[in-house]
Amino acid sequence: MASASSFTPSSSSTPSTPQRIHDVFLSFKGNDTGFTFTDHLYKALVGRGIRTFRDDKIRGEGVDPELLKVIEESRSSIIVFSKNYARSPWCLDELVKIMECQKDLGHVVFPIFYHVDPSHVRKQTGSFGEAFVGHEYIWTDKTPRWRTALTEAANLSGRHLRDG
Repeated sequence: MASASSFTPSSSSTPSTPQRIHDVFLSFKGNDTGFTFTDHLYKALVGRGIRTFRDDKIRGEGVDPELLKVIEESRSSIIVFSKNYARSPWCLDELVKIMECQKDLGHVVFPIFYHVDPSHVRKQTGSFGEAFVGHEYIWTDKTPRWRTALTEAANLSGRHLRDG
């Protein structure tokens, strides 16, 4: 059975061995794909009995620590890179946590490049480069980690969806 958008944190999980509550954590920019591609993907995963978490809440500037815990408690993540993904500090903070979990916990990461070129994500060019023009002045301490996470994620085997 799939989880709803809300979650109940596990009190028995620890940073080194989190309890796996979700099979998949979906990372996406809501305005780009939340009610289209990602919504269809979520329904397809849930329909196959895959416990999937997606956060549909309105976001502020900082990512909620409870959401970072949900990432740790997931076996894998699907990252839906879209045109405005890198404009969201929230999405980029999620991405950093996802990539940390890949290294530290064996978290499986599957990127989907939704109407964006993987090389734009990898090299932070195109809309991804434009997003960093503003970020580098506001988030000077975070941008190096964001850039590294984007490059690492874009180097993974994934799916490039150009149309449809």
